Amino acid sequence: MNTVKVIAIEGLPLIQKGDNIGRLIVEATKKQNTPLQEKDVIIVTHVAVSKAEGNIINLDEVKPSQRALEIAKQTNKDPALVEAILQEAKEIVRIGQNSIIVETRNGIICANAGIDRSNVAGDRNIAPLPKDANVSAQHIRSEIKRLTGVNVAVIVSDTHGRPFRMGEINVAIGVAGIK
Repeated sequence: MNTVKVIAIEGLPLIQKGDNIGRLIVEATKKQNTPLQEKDVIIVTHVAVSKAEGNIINLDEVKPSQRALEIAKQTNKDPALVEAILQEAKEIVRIGQNSIIVETRNGIICANAGIDRSNVAGDRNIAPLPKDANVSAQHIRSEIKRLTGVNVAVIVSDTHGRPFRMGEINVAIGVAGIK
């Protein structure tokens, strides 16, 4: 019989710049007595990856362009945040009353270029998507393999809202070891 088990990895610290996510995952799974096994799939949020990679932006250091100022008025958003969104975007898909839908440089279509404030220390700090989430996933996967000898798949995820629906879903923005 084929089964799927979802096991939360507990006891992870808040990720900081320079943290080795693969090592932290291995240590936490051992500590909670759920060691990693061959063909496990590990899902890591993009915010954790961006924080570990030092990909955090302080909005106080962002100078809004004229275009950002205009869009900020239209959307009721902080002009510095709008500028950060524009810097992460390849193209604006739609500007709504409260939202900016863009295609990111990596081809992901999402609100606010995937920029997130949750679990980021500091009122004016934000976490954009990783520069290359596939490479990030591969680094985590390689570290887990080095430490355990186990082949796992790693997915870097981002939370997306769904138009006209309640709730949100997570989508894979980077993968390694899985098609």
